[in-house]
Amino acid sequence: MKKGVKYIQDLRVYLLFFFVLAVSFFVLARLYFLQIAAHEKYKMIADGQYKVFKELESERGSVFMNDKKKSYPLAINRDLQMAYAVPREIDDVNVFANEIGSILGMEKNVILDKIADKDDVFEVLKRKLTDEEVDKINELKFTGIHLAPESYRYYPAGRLASQIVGFVGWDNNSFSGRYGVESFWDSELKGKSGMISQEKDAGGRWISLVERDFQPAVDGVDLFLTIDYAVQYETEKILESAIKRHQADNGSILVMEPKTGRILSMASYPNFDPNEYWNVEDMKHYINPVVSGTYESGSVLKPITMAIGIDEGKVEPDSTYVDTGVVYEAGYEIKNSDEKAYGLQTMTQVLEESLNTGVIHVEKLVGNKKFANYIKRFGFGEESGIELPGESAGNISNLEHLNRNIEFFTASYGQGLTMTPLQLTNAYATIANGGKFMKPQIIDKIVYSNGETKEIRPQEIRRVIREDTAKKVSKMLRSVVVNGHGKKADVPGYLVGGKTGTAQVAKKNEKGYEEGVAIGSFVGFAPINDPQFVVCVKISNPKDVLWAESSAAPTFGEVMEFLLEYYGIEPTEPINASE
Repeated sequence: MKKGVKYIQDLRVYLLFFFVLAVSFFVLARLYFLQIAAHEKYKMIADGQYKVFKELESERGSVFMNDKKKSYPLAINRDLQMAYAVPREIDDVNVFANEIGSILGMEKNVILDKIADKDDVFEVLKRKLTDEEVDKINELKFTGIHLAPESYRYYPAGRLASQIVGFVGWDNNSFSGRYGVESFWDSELKGKSGMISQEKDAGGRWISLVERDFQPAVDGVDLFLTIDYAVQYETEKILESAIKRHQADNGSILVMEPKTGRILSMASYPNFDPNEYWNVEDMKHYINPVVSGTYESGSVLKPITMAIGIDEGKVEPDSTYVDTGVVYEAGYEIKNSDEKAYGLQTMTQVLEESLNTGVIHVEKLVGNKKFANYIKRFGFGEESGIELPGESAGNISNLEHLNRNIEFFTASYGQGLTMTPLQLTNAYATIANGGKFMKPQIIDKIVYSNGETKEIRPQEIRRVIREDTAKKVSKMLRSVVVNGHGKKADVPGYLVGGKTGTAQVAKKNEKGYEEGVAIGSFVGFAPINDPQFVVCVKISNPKDVLWAESSAAPTFGEVMEFLLEYYGIEPTEPINASE
């Protein structure tokens, strides 16, 4: 009995101890939250009892393109007038509604509804007034109508480079950058708000004798892109013309300097007007397909496979193999695109004729493991780090299973792997740059609000292939343009090299490829003896032609001809020379 009583007494002591401990912990936790974790919050509440605060807005930075002489604004701030009414100041509402309605293009009843409340002191009638509307309101000299400036984001170039720049729009109860540079660099462009605070009297007025606490706003940075205004304009014009000529679904063109990785143009069509982004019917037009859109590129990947074979010492441009027209593997028959057998062929002829069996031959000699490693080193399957949102890494997961030869065979000619036009361009730029892989660059310099300027330098990431390998592949690409399927990409007087690719389009949510749907690509550079520009052209689902040599190749030729002339690259070959 005594043991039972003692047990109960001990239990009560323990329970009391733990209760006191729990209460103490709760009190300490609450004190920590109030005094430390939420210190700033409650300090601001306390300050609010005797201080007046005013937030100082920062000015959003601008975005610029450039050309050889000056900069062109791509995104700037623009002050426009807003018209608002003060109903209690209006003498005759009917006369007011008639006159103001005719000026602003608004129905009388709409204005009457807005000014119906006589106690209302502020009622917005219309924003973004034209100069003519502002002048007419000022001339009218009505009471009850007022003008006030409002700052808006404005894109002077309209649709030009729209998928690069993006726009500023409504997002989560505030305006912020959406898509493009406006999104990726939003915090830097926005800057930091400032604050003025000062003690107030019982009536809420500033106490003038007390010192103000002033924290100035820091305006956003100005961004200067590597995009050349003239090149962007011309490539967009050429691309739109090609898309309409071939009744294609969409397309892209990318222009890059291989020695620096600087991007001179990044064009896609269809695009949109960021000044009226709300009128876009399909939101996918906001997305930049050069960095976000992936596809199976097809035969434009064959020079990459050839570069791997040469770099590994397995083949040379004049090495031969016998093309039987078909390769058997795992129950599959892999044939050339024209289903022909070409017999004895050199590796250069493999690229000229775009033979699937030839690059499979090279991949076999290299081996699956080394082939996969090179593909990764060329930048496929990873993001490049370009300062734009939504970049895709593509998909090279087919190369994870080294024992599945069929996946490596199809990958050797660009099927079964997905990539972006940016990745493809950078892989060719690596060849054009003597085997050195550069980081793609879209920002030229950053100018801070205090006048400080930060120049963005080209960044070499790694060496992928030897310089002599790159030179050999470059000459092979020249031979493709002269003797192969790239003839329509040539520019008289210049050594242009490149490769066509006509890729199938995979079905969505099921195996296999779409019937009668193809994507035409051409990627190349010039001059091959001193490459200045790499150009990638992608045209999706042209309706009038099937092969890329009739869609993407001539489009590439137009762009390259403009570039060579615009930048004053001297011809090195006789215009009428036969090669």
